[in-house]
Amino acid sequence: MRRKITVFLIVAVCFLLQTTLFQSISFLTVAPNLLIIVTASFGFMRGKKEGMYIGLLCGLLVDIFYANILGGYALLYMYIGYMNGFFRKLFFPEDFKLPMLLISASDFVYNFVIYFFLFLFRNRLDFPYYLSHVILPELVYTLLMMIVLYFLILKINRRLEEIERKRAAKFVS
Repeated sequence: MRRKITVFLIVAVCFLLQTTLFQSISFLTVAPNLLIIVTASFGFMRGKKEGMYIGLLCGLLVDIFYANILGGYALLYMYIGYMNGFFRKLFFPEDFKLPMLLISASDFVYNFVIYFFLFLFRNRLDFPYYLSHVILPELVYTLLMMIVLYFLILKINRRLEEIERKRAAKFVS
């Protein structure tokens, strides 16, 4: 129960920061995608199932507050969390390269899918413009924010795992 409450608070705080503070201090008219960082991080730290659930929660928040149709962003974030869960066996907390690579790939895929469904279907075919003015600046900004947020999520996850191990040891003894 403690993990669920903690994860919900992390998602809520990141959603609020992403939609308020970072919108006002946007860089080249883009803001970092903190929810991608949270979804991808928990995906490769905790596995496919938890990554999928956290992605669903993040996507539903975006859908409820910003989308016209409920479920599109939820499905996208859910897939991102699930796909990052495949890398759980390769994840080592000391290695910073894998999280950086996975979060940047997740952000790129997220923005490419957004371009595909929201712009390409409406016959807006200028992908190089979208790539250079939206995708790449957001990717860089997200990676800069990842440096801070990832280590915070890692520390919280380690602490929760430590508490869960201690509680499990009490019941086994």
